[in-house]
Amino acid sequence: MYEFAVAPAVTQIRRRGVEITDVAPESLAADWDLEAGDRIIKVNGRVVRDYLDFRFQTGGETEIVFEVRKKSGEEWELDVERDEGEDFGLGFEQIVPRQCANECIFCFCKGNPETARPSLFIRDEDIRLSFLNGNYTTLTSITEDEMSRIIEQRLSPQYVSVHATDLDVRARLLGVDRQRADISGKVKRMLGAGIEIHAQVVLCPEINDGEILERTIRDLAALHPQVKSVAIVPLGLTRYNTDERLTPVTPEFCRRTISEVIPLQREFRKTLGTTFAFLGDEIYLRAGKGIPTRRHYGDYPQIEDGIGMVRSFDNDFQKLLRRLERNPPKNPARLHGTMMTGMLFAPVLKKLVENLNARTGTRLHVLGVENRYFGGDVSVAGLLTAECYTAARELVRGKFVIIPGSSLKSGEAVMLDGTTLNDFERQINLPIYALDFASFARMLEKQMPDAGC
Repeated sequence: MYEFAVAPAVTQIRRRGVEITDVAPESLAADWDLEAGDRIIKVNGRVVRDYLDFRFQTGGETEIVFEVRKKSGEEWELDVERDEGEDFGLGFEQIVPRQCANECIFCFCKGNPETARPSLFIRDEDIRLSFLNGNYTTLTSITEDEMSRIIEQRLSPQYVSVHATDLDVRARLLGVDRQRADISGKVKRMLGAGIEIHAQVVLCPEINDGEILERTIRDLAALHPQVKSVAIVPLGLTRYNTDERLTPVTPEFCRRTISEVIPLQREFRKTLGTTFAFLGDEIYLRAGKGIPTRRHYGDYPQIEDGIGMVRSFDNDFQKLLRRLERNPPKNPARLHGTMMTGMLFAPVLKKLVENLNARTGTRLHVLGVENRYFGGDVSVAGLLTAECYTAARELVRGKFVIIPGSSLKSGEAVMLDGTTLNDFERQINLPIYALDFASFARMLEKQMPDAGC
């Protein structure tokens, strides 16, 4: 049993080894009298820095020597055996992210209000989290130790924020000098060692668009297949972004970008066998254009970066409709409530839900919610707060409210502004369900007893 989560803050003092946070009952670790609070310092004589080191150094090993510092301060040496692949039953402390040293002019942290959760101000630049979670790094300050670790431990793929292959443009975007902006040698070293890369471009109008964007895409495509894909996502500005170097993204800009990238996508599908350069869903929605087909996205290599989420949602919704037609809700009229979401996705969701209502008899309503917390052009559901939802309370219809699960902090019923789900429910004075798609489908198919009562 391995457990991993991203640390909510970076104020922890780095200590030797990795701390055990959980020991499963009747596990190997329990038999060895390991406890929460103990620290594993070394495995087979090699220092353990974090959970990844532990996994790498124990992988495939059946005879292991652990150096352990008990929470009492005692030093233990355990000479243990296990069957191949047998689980230890250990959970470990969260990884403390390495911090970014850049001064990116578009950094979203600069667009946060002062009251935002502390975790929103963490600018991580961590190759471990890139491998584990798909977090992007710029590689501008990667150390030799980190580079060696990527290669030795096969931390592949890595997700790299390239933004522009023109060094002057990249340096300008990252707020670094030209020398630091040049990561070509680091990228070649990774690729030469068999490490795969997914790249990202945060598209900033009048800076890295047009010819600069085409050059960036072509430079990266020349490194395919080890550079697997490039995600092109639009700059997002809140009311707190005041940098005069940044130009807001407009619908016309999105339409122009689509028209410029489509020929490249067609070319790559012929020459590389993949679309390779993927535009963020937000670009299509802002442009008022249809989302590409399922085939366009292949195996959805960058879905966590907002690439193909709408298409995937639409496909899943159509499958749900077919299941509901075969086994319709028993009391569909009781499913009378409001689904609140961001302004950008609301028109898409509204069409799908209207179809659902017509085919099953449910009474669900979609309400697009303006982002009052961040302001600017922020319109995605995951950045809505209790303040945003509460401001739209008078437009709510029905006996319950559904909000996107992405509005809550992962693993906690807390919103971006620090409001708990229970407090928010009291403000709305209706039952609130924070659901991902799978949970929403279960609500419809099983008709939860309290949904709409």
